[in-house]
Amino acid sequence: MKVILSILTFLSVVAFGKSYLLSSVPLPKTYIQNLDPYPCNEDCMQDYLDNEVMFSFLSHANKQLEDEEQEEIRMMSVSIFNIGSQIRSDELKIALLLPYKKIGRYAASTTNASFAYLIARNQSFELKTYNIESENLEDILMALEQIEEDGFNYIIAPFTQEGAQTFVSLKPTQELYFPTINKNDLNTSAHNIYFGGIDYKAQIDVLLKETVSPLVIFYDNTPIGKKLSQYEEVSFMNKPIQSDYFENVYFEDDDDSFFYENNVENLVDDRNLSVVKFSIPKWTTNLEKQLFENEKIVKGSIFINTPIVKSSMIMSQLTMYDVNATNVLSTQINYDPLILSLTQYTDRDKMIIANSITHHNSIFIETNYLLGNDIVYDWINYTTTVGIDLFFTKITNQDRQYKIDMKDNQMLYPIELLQPSKTRFIKYFSPFK
Repeated sequence: MKVILSILTFLSVVAFGKSYLLSSVPLPKTYIQNLDPYPCNEDCMQDYLDNEVMFSFLSHANKQLEDEEQEEIRMMSVSIFNIGSQIRSDELKIALLLPYKKIGRYAASTTNASFAYLIARNQSFELKTYNIESENLEDILMALEQIEEDGFNYIIAPFTQEGAQTFVSLKPTQELYFPTINKNDLNTSAHNIYFGGIDYKAQIDVLLKETVSPLVIFYDNTPIGKKLSQYEEVSFMNKPIQSDYFENVYFEDDDDSFFYENNVENLVDDRNLSVVKFSIPKWTTNLEKQLFENEKIVKGSIFINTPIVKSSMIMSQLTMYDVNATNVLSTQINYDPLILSLTQYTDRDKMIIANSITHHNSIFIETNYLLGNDIVYDWINYTTTVGIDLFFTKITNQDRQYKIDMKDNQMLYPIELLQPSKTRFIKYFSPFK
C-alpha cells in the first residue's frame, strides 16, 4: 500500500497544476501480464495485498471482485496506474454539451467529474466536449447536428432551465441527461430525457416540519432565491393544522418599512402564523434595520436562501443583534464546508441543512480529488457523476454504482437533515418527534 500512497501524492501535485484544456493525446495505458500458472482465489489475493505485492494482486484482479474491500483497492489501482481495460467496446461514447458562458466553472468541473468516473470504470471509452457560447436555438441545433454526425447517442448537458426548455423543444433523438434540472421545473414527458437536478421543494417540505411561527425568510434577487422564498411562504401558509387558521404575512418595502396582508379571512388559529420576508441586495452588509429589536421575528424559524458567503454574513448578524431564533434553515445551497470556517459555532449552532448528496463511492471521490474536483459537497458535480453512471449502465449492461431510485426519468435523491457542528456536519435529530 506504500506504493499507492506515494503515487497518490505525486499525482495530486500534478493534478493541481493542470490546465482545463484536454489534450488530444491519450494517456499511455498500463497492462499487467499474469504469468502465474495457478488460479488465485479470494484468500490468495488477500495474501498478496497483506504482503504489499500489488502487481501480483492486479494480475489476477482483471474483473470485478466479490470482496468489497478488494474491489475498492482494485478500482483505485486501475485509476492510479491507468490500467488498460480487459473489456473492449466501441459503443461507450458520451458527449458533453457545455454552454460555457452560462455555466462558468462547471464547464470544467462537470467534464472532470465525467472523466474521473469513466477512467475509474476501466473500460475503453470516448468522451467528447462540445462547447457552445449560448443556449439559444441556433447554437444548440448546430451542436446537436455535429454530435449526431460524430455518432454520439448519449449527451450530458448541464444547462440552465431556460436553455433546457429550448433544448427539449428540438425533440432530440439521443439519450439526454440534465444534471442541473429537476423534472418538476420543465414541461416534458419525453422518454429519452433524464433529469438529475436536486428537488429543492422536497427539501423545503422536510425542513418546514421543523419550523415555528413566525417564519423569517432571507433571499437575494437571483431566480433561485426568489423561487425558493416564494415556495417556502406558500408551503408554510398551507401547513396542515387541526383547526382553521388566520395568518399575517409581512413584506419588506424598499424603505425597510413593513405592511401586512390578511390571507385568510374570518378564520382563527391560536398559533397566529406569520411570515416575514427580507430581500437582501447583493452589496448589503449591515442588517441592523431588519434585525435590531424587531419583535416580528422573535423566536421565529429563519430560512436562508442565499449563497454561502452571504448566508454566513446573515448568520453572524443574527448573533450580533441577539435575534432569539428557534432555528436557522437552509437547502442544499449552503451544504458547504466553508460554513464551518466563515461562521462561529455560536452563529450556526441552531442551523439545519437539507442534503441530498447521500450516496458516496470512495473510488470516484478519490479519482475526482486527483483532478482537483469535488463530488462530496458540490451537487452539480455529484449529479453529473450519477448521470454518467446511468449512461454507462445503459450502454454496458453492468450494475449501477449509484443505486438511486428514478421515477419518470427523474432521479429521486434521499434527503437527510444535518447540522454544522464545530468541525463537521452531523446528523440532526428533531425535537418535534
